[in-house]
Amino acid sequence: MRILMIRVRLMLLAAVAALWGAMAQAEERLALVIGNSAYGAVSSLDNPVRDARLIAETLEGLGFEVTLAADARQIEMKRAIAQFGHKLRGAGPDATGLFYYAGHGVQSFGSNYLLPVDVALEDAADLDLMAVEAQSVLRQMASARNRTNIVILDACRNNPFKTVADLNESGLAEMKAPTGTFLAYATAPGDVALDGEGENSPFTEALAREIMVPGAPVEQVLKQVRRAVLEQSGGKQTPWDTSSLVSDFVFAEAAPEPVLSAAEIEEAQIWASVQASRDAVQIMLFLRGYGGGKYADAARALLAELMEEELHGGAGADVAAAPAPAPAPVAAPDAETAMFQAAQADGSKAAYEAYLMAYPEGKFAEIAAAEAAALKAGAGQDPAAGEAAPDIAEKPQAEPAKLAEAGPVTYASPLYSDIAEISGLTIAEVVTRAPSFPPVDGLPDSYWKGQSCGSCHQWTRERLCTQGNTYLSLNMQRSLGKQHPFGGALKQALKSWAAGGCQ
Repeated sequence: MRILMIRVRLMLLAAVAALWGAMAQAEERLALVIGNSAYGAVSSLDNPVRDARLIAETLEGLGFEVTLAADARQIEMKRAIAQFGHKLRGAGPDATGLFYYAGHGVQSFGSNYLLPVDVALEDAADLDLMAVEAQSVLRQMASARNRTNIVILDACRNNPFKTVADLNESGLAEMKAPTGTFLAYATAPGDVALDGEGENSPFTEALAREIMVPGAPVEQVLKQVRRAVLEQSGGKQTPWDTSSLVSDFVFAEAAPEPVLSAAEIEEAQIWASVQASRDAVQIMLFLRGYGGGKYADAARALLAELMEEELHGGAGADVAAAPAPAPAPVAAPDAETAMFQAAQADGSKAAYEAYLMAYPEGKFAEIAAAEAAALKAGAGQDPAAGEAAPDIAEKPQAEPAKLAEAGPVTYASPLYSDIAEISGLTIAEVVTRAPSFPPVDGLPDSYWKGQSCGSCHQWTRERLCTQGNTYLSLNMQRSLGKQHPFGGALKQALKSWAAGGCQ
């Protein structure tokens, strides 16, 4: 089952890589893959033919034109190598050639030989007559004078000619790589590689997996193969490679990076700076400029995080009973004022919401929330959408809740209103009551339910006076109709109190 899953995964990856290869590779890719298992005169091997087929399938998925030879005799191996060299020479200087061999291989007097299935040997002097010298493959590839050649030998199994004099050396000898060639061996020179107990040798199984990694250079591929084989063999087998490459090569092209416009690059650079600062003012200004951009959601999330930190920075207190000092704001007071004035100048819902996210407990929070809600409800058109806000004097807002005439409004005088929750209470008492719904749309219940308006907004007499004076502005008249926290009556009271000098 494990091998089946590996094959299925490789086939899927190969399909994806083929699409990339079709777009990104203009050069030809040619491969000759040979796997010999069914030997006659020497010991047979279980995996080489399966290994060769796995590699052939994988390479085809990567855009290679593959010639596969299984259980090849000497004449068939030599013919295939000669034809491979001929095709490579005709492919041009930008072509890539790859030779893979799995099966028996031996060394004699420093030369390596690949054994065909019909090999029969009694004397070492006959080896070059009965086998195929690995150097002949390198000569064919070098003659093509192409840019990149790769030779992979999974041929370092046990020596099948231990009884033949002068053939008692194990494994393969390290070969010199012609310029532009990458040589990979299943194990270190002179060592023996494992044929494997599963469907494939440990080396080939790892190789077929790693060459599918998008964008991985061939050197990195063999490094990963080496790690995998060392782990699987308990350190007994170390894949080896020798390189004389003069250009980069990857089996599977990485997905192309998106091309960014100058504006997108600028936005990314600004966001990186703003994100690193964790400064609410900078984030708000960023949202004003890029409120619909790629990083807007991340900016709002960061502001929400800062808001949560601020909300949990300390518990509110009953303002009327014992006014508590306001907690340290996210930024200096002049910066908060500048931010609110910028939101007023912008006039958009997004600008007011940005202020609220930066200063959820700020001295202008109630006003900003009212403005944002009014814009959302359609009381005024968001200038950011490209239309001017209507003239408030010509098109007044919904009539706010009435505040009964009962003389000048002072901080300690009772209010008379058609809103039962505040009628008969002083301004100082009203601000200790709990709101009926969130001061900012979408604010979690845990942030506001059961808390007094004074604790939410950190209201003090001075802050209430500042807010009341703001209501005197013609531009803020529409906020008086906002149904929070007790209709418009409290705001009307604050306005009247401010008009009388906040006495």
